[in-house]
Amino acid sequence: MLKIPLNEVKERLLKEARLTPAGLEDKIKDKINELAGLVSEEGAVYIIANELGIQLLEPEGPLKIKHLAGGMRNIDLLAKVTRKFDVREFQGKDGSPGKVGSFIVGDETGTCKIVLWHKMTEVMGSLKEEDTVRIKSGYARENNGYLEVHLNDKSIITINPAGETVTEVKKNLSFERKKIESLKENEQNVELFGTVTQVFDPRFFPVCPACNKKVNKVETDFICNEHQKVEPAYSYVLNIVLDDGTSNIRAVLWRSQMEKLLKKSDAEIALFREQPEAFGEIKNALLGEQIKMVGKVNKNAMFDRLEFFAQLVYTDVKPEEEISHLENAV
Repeated sequence: MLKIPLNEVKERLLKEARLTPAGLEDKIKDKINELAGLVSEEGAVYIIANELGIQLLEPEGPLKIKHLAGGMRNIDLLAKVTRKFDVREFQGKDGSPGKVGSFIVGDETGTCKIVLWHKMTEVMGSLKEEDTVRIKSGYARENNGYLEVHLNDKSIITINPAGETVTEVKKNLSFERKKIESLKENEQNVELFGTVTQVFDPRFFPVCPACNKKVNKVETDFICNEHQKVEPAYSYVLNIVLDDGTSNIRAVLWRSQMEKLLKKSDAEIALFREQPEAFGEIKNALLGEQIKMVGKVNKNAMFDRLEFFAQLVYTDVKPEEEISHLENAV
């Protein structure tokens, strides 16, 4: 994630922020807990450095997408638009209007989502797929395991800047099949194949209907950090345990991956929030199922364990392909 090793980042924090080793570790744990365990130790350290005003990456012109990390601010990025989505209008509970738009960009190192808020969405009218864009003063966030760059009224976006182009875009990701026992923290584009041995009840949580971020309940109101009072929608997450014979790991499946695994629509899954007992039959049917998942490995510092964040889920496993994998591994 970072250009410099984690231990060197910690050394800079100890020196430049004048922290004690114990104080730094406390800050890291607090940041991981604050983000509900959805950020790695490396990501937490980077966010802390940003908050303390310590610049870890020296300005070298536009960053490559592979160098982006959650918590980065003042991002300078040059990339090509590969997919464009519609602008959505929304209204908070207090009646205040807002707009949000998004598109996907890529370079030779990867792809990411660009999210534009309010006045920044005006650029969407003149933006086309295959355009090159130069983005300045964006900030990066992780959303359900995916990286996004957000733009607000202080951000700048230039379409097809003179003399700047992106000729190559990494469109196809290569996945590496690994055994669970060999997994290491922060590995990405990992493919696992195994058997579902445990299924936990789904967890539902209120989110902002505009940005899909979690909201906090304050007395009788739901408050979004960006959109104030809102009438919440509900998202969901499912945890399962996957075993491949070498070891097992807890896998986290967010909304779309949960829908693929269960082969259920959003409306059908929503019924489990009102009738949790109805999930019992689904849970039992999943036990013993063989599935493939592609995703990344995160460290859950709170429980001191590795977890797998699924980004793709395949339930239609072909026996001949798995036999081929086993033969090639021998």
